[in-house]
Amino acid sequence: MRSGDERSAKMEGVDGDDQAQVSGSVESDDGGGGLEEEDPSKVGLLKALPHADTRLVLFGADIYKAEEFEPAIRGCQFVFHIATPLLHNTQSTKFKDTTEAATEGVKSILGTCIRSKTVKRLIYTGSVVAASPLKEDGSNIRDRIDESCWTPLHHSFSYSSSIDQEYISSKTLSEKEALSYCNLEEGGLEVVSLACALVGGDTLLSYLPPTVGVIISQLTGEEDRYRQLKLLQEMLGSVPLIHIDDVCEAHIFCMEQPSMAGRFLCACTYPTIAEMAKHFTNKYPEIQVAKRFSEGPETGIDCQSTKLRDMGFEYKYDFKRILDDSVECSKRMGIFK
Repeated sequence: MRSGDERSAKMEGVDGDDQAQVSGSVESDDGGGGLEEEDPSKVGLLKALPHADTRLVLFGADIYKAEEFEPAIRGCQFVFHIATPLLHNTQSTKFKDTTEAATEGVKSILGTCIRSKTVKRLIYTGSVVAASPLKEDGSNIRDRIDESCWTPLHHSFSYSSSIDQEYISSKTLSEKEALSYCNLEEGGLEVVSLACALVGGDTLLSYLPPTVGVIISQLTGEEDRYRQLKLLQEMLGSVPLIHIDDVCEAHIFCMEQPSMAGRFLCACTYPTIAEMAKHFTNKYPEIQVAKRFSEGPETGIDCQSTKLRDMGFEYKYDFKRILDDSVECSKRMGIFK
């Protein structure tokens, strides 16, 4: 459940008790849509989960046809909106770009939730790239980051590619769209947005998650991944991190609260590139960090938000554990030979 994985399970619904049934869609972004056409390794992973034979129902859906998610949402009390279009094919759909595809998809899913008459809360998986503390004119970075920060979309970042810019725009505008549906009056729909940091840790997948590749880029020397690490520091004044287990627990936490709505930063630590390089150098001397992959400010911006913690959520993984688990995952995948 990593923010930005365009083929992750998009929707899950539960009825709120310990024996709840979970419904999820296995989505296609190429117009296929049919569950039988999906990669068997991905469907197999979901079906292999504990109790999946009795408590998991999968639906096929096309990411560009949000109405196809209606059967998965029908009868549910809680919906998780996890995936987003990443590499948009302008020739295959009616949407002109990734941003339009993402925001229109959010509108359609939220509309389906409202029409269902059963959905109480939607939990939207946002990204910290939508929460840059840059001032609106992009001239300077503020001294703190919190939920009031929104990335100025007219600003061009030095380390961003065209795909990065589209992703930043789509995540920012689709998150704002999702939050606009929050209606706490007369028992209306609750919308929770989790602006998740760069995700590290281990994985159940058969391949290295891209976000873990970004985290270990100072060790692998992979230039493009390291560029993305520098982009985060440029945008945010630091590199917000979170462990995948904490991401999952945070989503479940947001579902289990009696009432909850609004935007919440989901990150437990905010190191700089230099601080990450220092940890890697001390912990893994056998894997040298080149000087050009460790340069940057020694201190970064701090997070002034405790909203999620104030609700009672506790992060279980700290800075060192996130980096170490990411390295161990990479070793298991054969990245370091």
